[in-house]
Amino acid sequence: MIKKKFIATAKDVINLEIRALQNLKKNINSSFNDAVIQISKCQSKVILCGVGKSGLIASKIAATLASVGTPSFSLSASEASHGDLGMISKKDILILISNSGETRELKNIIQYAKRNKIFLIGIVSKKDSVLYKASDTKLLIPKVIEAGGIVPTASTTSQLALGDALAIASMKFKRFGKMDFKKLHPAGSIGSQLKTVEDIMITGDKIPFVNENLPTNKALKILSEKKLGILIVRNNKKKTIGIITDGQIRRFSQKSSNFQSLSIKKIMTKKPISIDKNELAAKALALMNSKKITSLIVNKKEKPLSTIGVIHIHNILQSNIS
Repeated sequence: MIKKKFIATAKDVINLEIRALQNLKKNINSSFNDAVIQISKCQSKVILCGVGKSGLIASKIAATLASVGTPSFSLSASEASHGDLGMISKKDILILISNSGETRELKNIIQYAKRNKIFLIGIVSKKDSVLYKASDTKLLIPKVIEAGGIVPTASTTSQLALGDALAIASMKFKRFGKMDFKKLHPAGSIGSQLKTVEDIMITGDKIPFVNENLPTNKALKILSEKKLGILIVRNNKKKTIGIITDGQIRRFSQKSSNFQSLSIKKIMTKKPISIDKNELAAKALALMNSKKITSLIVNKKEKPLSTIGVIHIHNILQSNIS
């Protein structure tokens, strides 16, 4: 019975927060547009600040903004009154978060912002509060019922959701795309999934180029040296005309007794599958899987027969791309 009560409590808390978010959604208005435009056009930094649980939400929103291309950080409200206000410049945008809008620690920051004409966005729940009245752009969080009746729960969930909405809307306003995101996330699983073909492809002398007239017995030797399991076949004008794999050579050797004297153009696969260098490596992996192959050639976009690299499935797997 006790376990069932815990499950019921969990569902009650989640339902309260769902209702809070639904109410927040209904109350989004033109002030949200104003905030997005100000954040997106900011020529300096976006600084967030809150007290207590709202301070933790401020830190998370700042991190999200920074990750999608808006220079941002969170400021401790208590430290701000002891010298850290100097971190805020006139070109910055200040976002203050408070449920009541009357938090003592924020009042000094509000006064500083007004005195120095710093643009102030307030995320607050009370219209008659100091923060609401002082804000240049007012983002009102509808009144909520907190789970348990004491601890900030539904209110902080609403603050966080509104902050996420601001970050994503700003990202879209600035047309911040996957490649921009990759530049800010070079490490970890996110960075891996956003690597391009160019990031991991084999280039230069490591590309196993061979001439179309090369005898098959010599092609076997180069296959062994390059250790990629493929050869890129070019004509005398150095244009790619085909590809040959070690599997093809072995299968052909079982059918023909004089295969070693044949030129590789007799057994190569014409019009090999290629991919552009700017495509995501994950797309290259998907293409390999669908075609049941282990390598793709990379050609110049403007010169389709000019090969500049090779991407092998091992390159992709070693980069933790899936």
